[in-house]
Amino acid sequence: MSRHSSGRPERPLRVGVTLHLREGAQSIWENGIFQNCVFLAQLLQQHPWVEQAVLLRDGPGIQAAETMMLDGTGVRMIGLEEAGQWLDVIVEMSAQLDEGWVKAFQSRGGRYVWMRVGNDYVIDIERAMFNKPSGGLTSDKPYDAVWTIPEYRHSCHDYFGLMARAPVQVLPHLWSPHFIERSIAQLPPELSWGYQPARSRWRVGVFEPNVCMVKTSLIPMLACEEAYRAKPGFLEILRVCNALQIKEHPKFLHFARQLDVVNHGLASFEGRYPIVDFMSRHGDAVVSHHWENGQNYLYYELLHGGYPLIHNSEFLGGLGYRYPDFDCQLAGEALLQAFAQHDAELADYKRRAASYLEGLSVDSEDNIRTYGNALLDLYH
Repeated sequence: MSRHSSGRPERPLRVGVTLHLREGAQSIWENGIFQNCVFLAQLLQQHPWVEQAVLLRDGPGIQAAETMMLDGTGVRMIGLEEAGQWLDVIVEMSAQLDEGWVKAFQSRGGRYVWMRVGNDYVIDIERAMFNKPSGGLTSDKPYDAVWTIPEYRHSCHDYFGLMARAPVQVLPHLWSPHFIERSIAQLPPELSWGYQPARSRWRVGVFEPNVCMVKTSLIPMLACEEAYRAKPGFLEILRVCNALQIKEHPKFLHFARQLDVVNHGLASFEGRYPIVDFMSRHGDAVVSHHWENGQNYLYYELLHGGYPLIHNSEFLGGLGYRYPDFDCQLAGEALLQAFAQHDAELADYKRRAASYLEGLSVDSEDNIRTYGNALLDLYH
């Protein structure tokens, strides 16, 4: 597509966001990137310079599984053949398209954006140092721009830009309650989502994935240990999820056996569970920790449910119960502070959370304008 002398495209744009589909079972809850693909397409198609935004399917899968919950999103899905002839802009987010295909697309005037929503700096280091598969995170594709989100400004901005040889723009993180509301609606009648006050002891959950050092369970476990040593009566159980792959490792076993919550039989190590079902059955509060990864859908989902979130993220605008950096003592104090005051302040907590989450919306005029400006920058 050519452009006007003003630097804008000749007509409204057709934009595709890549989505990797596998054959068989695949869930929207496997990772945050699937949701992010949908949210970005939903936002872009509201901009006046976008004719339509779609999901661009790649991978061995042809039809999205029901558990991907893509029906009802208002976003159409297309394949590569249609995309090559119809799209003006492609945002590579989930599926990574073939380099030759991308160059052919660009030769016809298409623009190709690299949207990074993971801490690739750390992930790539770990893959190289520990002889893990490369994951295809680097290529020689000629990107027109790199888009990322504020949590990676500090650690990844220059890494992205220099690797891709393209300008980097930091854009807002997006979230919508669409998928979590659908999951809530599917709960059995005996379960209810949302924080329930007046419990004498708390069931605390930890949900860090434990697949990369940016989000692990160790600091949350130490925070719970700190709180338990100070006030043993507050804790009913600590459930550490996503821990099956590490719970038998000798180093992790040695670490866990230093903790009273483990030795007193108050900790369990679990697999991976959908947050709505797990918290509706087993949770009152969540302790979380990140390292250069402070914007997570987990946080937004818990705030949406009014659950006390004990965290170290600088991106939540004062919400939840924050502790700094790796400070386990203050994290334990934050957990006990939440236990002492959350019931009394629940209404205000929910009100402030709702206000914050509105700022992440795909319907936010500020977010639509910001992403739209980034889209039009591709034609300057």
